[in-house]
Amino acid sequence: METQPENSTINQETATLLRSNRELAVLYTIAGHLNRKVDVHEALQEVLTQVTNLLGLQTGWVWLLDQQGEPYLAAAQSLPPYLADHPERMTGYCLCLDTFLEGCLEGAANIDVFRCSRLKKAERDSDPTSWGLRFHASVPIYASATPLGVLNVASEDWRELLPEELQLLHIIGDQIGLAIQRARLSAEHTVAATRLATIEERNRLAREIHDTLAQGLAAITLQLETADALATTRPERAQEALRRALDLARGNLKEARRSVMDLRAAPLQNRTLPEALATLAQQGCEDAAPTIQFSCSPDLTFPQLSTRLEVGIYRIAQEALANACKHARAQHIEMMLTGDNEYVEIVVQDDGCGFDPDKVTNIGGEGQHFGLTGMSERVKLLEGTLCIESELGAGTRIVARVPYREKGQ
Repeated sequence: METQPENSTINQETATLLRSNRELAVLYTIAGHLNRKVDVHEALQEVLTQVTNLLGLQTGWVWLLDQQGEPYLAAAQSLPPYLADHPERMTGYCLCLDTFLEGCLEGAANIDVFRCSRLKKAERDSDPTSWGLRFHASVPIYASATPLGVLNVASEDWRELLPEELQLLHIIGDQIGLAIQRARLSAEHTVAATRLATIEERNRLAREIHDTLAQGLAAITLQLETADALATTRPERAQEALRRALDLARGNLKEARRSVMDLRAAPLQNRTLPEALATLAQQGCEDAAPTIQFSCSPDLTFPQLSTRLEVGIYRIAQEALANACKHARAQHIEMMLTGDNEYVEIVVQDDGCGFDPDKVTNIGGEGQHFGLTGMSERVKLLEGTLCIESELGAGTRIVARVPYREKGQ
């Protein structure tokens, strides 16, 4: 007779332990879905399935607030026909949304049919095939103090959730809030990266225009002014100046077309970085005839680079090669791609006339050169280093060294 209470206590403790283990398993599963799913709405759909199964319910839905603060249905699980077949009935406000938006829904709460306008309207539905909902539990979703939405689970009977079940829903609501906040921060990071890439490309265009079109137009203007000054006194010299101006105009037109094609082209599309660099070397230089040799060890392996890093390295090589072609008067140019466990390097070396790096790279000085400035800016944005070695009459060697992973990755 005395063992019965002990057995009852043991059975109760065992049941409590099993329920706690099951709840922990569900929380673990939900956390996994929220962490793995990129799309928040897909993750919410999985969460609703797990939550309704855990609580022995069938129906659930999630409201989220859009950028204007208006609620919309983000996910739904097994809505009854009078709601599933009439989407307009899942729009607008109700008690749980009003309470949430007023800041009064601080935790999970039971709401029955008599207080919920959405459920009360459903009770008056005349469709005999529909099954009604008599209560739902509402759980606020926050990210810190920012309101995000409401999680609802519903039942077609009069059962209300126990305090420990409401507490579990509150924990799940917190998990959802963190997942939504993380997804939004990731989206903001993507937008910021896109804006940064746009700014970088605009700066590159500014450098390209300065190095080609602006300088070319200045040279054409000078030749035309010379021709105008000599037109009456020395017509032969004037004609020579006009011919030079015409040649310069044709060259600038070719450069403009090349720049436009460069903007339209996707040099790395469907190609690896070594393949794209090899193609760049094969294309050679406009109006110059140096031999260009590209090398990359066949057994060189390094981790897969991000698209931003690959494009940045390609553009650095492109600018270094253009500088060697335009200004160095080189006979031979070597371009090498190397790497180790942490860094990738692009090396461009020529046997041209060389220059004084201190004077040429002096920003704001008379010797400012936008090609080298552009390479320096790109390497800095990629958190790498740029080394420029040159001497008058002894050629130039440019080495850009970039880490595989940027800070914060």
